[in-house]
Amino acid sequence: MRRVVILSDLHSGHHAGLTSPAWWTPESAPGHLGVFAQQQRAMWRWYEAEIARLQPIDTLIVNGDAIDGRGSRSGSTELITADLKVPCQIAADAINVTSADNIRIVAGTPYHSGPDGEDWEDVLTSMVGTHPMKGHLFLSVDGVIFDVKHKVGSSGIPHGRHTAISKERLWNVLWHERNGAPKSNVIIRSHVHYHEFSGNPMHIAMTTPALQGWGSKYGERQCSGIVDIGFVHFDVEDGQYTWQAHLFQPTLELLVR
Repeated sequence: MRRVVILSDLHSGHHAGLTSPAWWTPESAPGHLGVFAQQQRAMWRWYEAEIARLQPIDTLIVNGDAIDGRGSRSGSTELITADLKVPCQIAADAINVTSADNIRIVAGTPYHSGPDGEDWEDVLTSMVGTHPMKGHLFLSVDGVIFDVKHKVGSSGIPHGRHTAISKERLWNVLWHERNGAPKSNVIIRSHVHYHEFSGNPMHIAMTTPALQGWGSKYGERQCSGIVDIGFVHFDVEDGQYTWQAHLFQPTLELLVR
């Protein structure tokens, strides 16, 4: 059996992103920063415990937006630091927790991972000593083919959230007809920070939960709809697979300010 863990949207470097202990905001920080400080600790401890429970992990896929970038739209006011080497190190800390044998990193959105034209997730790839970063990853694991890409369309209505991922499956089939892609069993997309899935006995297509917590200015002020925090894992053997979502649920104390 091969275990595959898929992380996405860590947004490390943002106060609400997945943050390793060396970079936690002080609990004595005033106002909303103090709330972020609590959330950072709760999320990291939950993440470490869930990853420990899944050991050993054969393959880790980090599907984009591992770092938050420069945060130019909010004047960098939500960042732990504007030095992008630091969020790369924070993301590397999260990756190293998994002790995965095979690490694959997929590029995220340019706003977060390449704000100045440089692919910082490529820098992250070098830091964790893995395969070259991919924009669109096709990976065969014991007879199951994963089609992994970061960006996908979203929907403002609950029943529309399956449309975009179902479309991604159809595009895979059409590309396969033109010998442009392997016909895939598992379609993975991220970016939208919610976990939805659709499929049939031949395939499953899903958007993964994010590893950025609640409370960003953009999310609070401009977005509606459920946000899912967490990651997914697959167990693969002889062309068959099972999967599970691991979801972090903030307590009310982290939500009521």
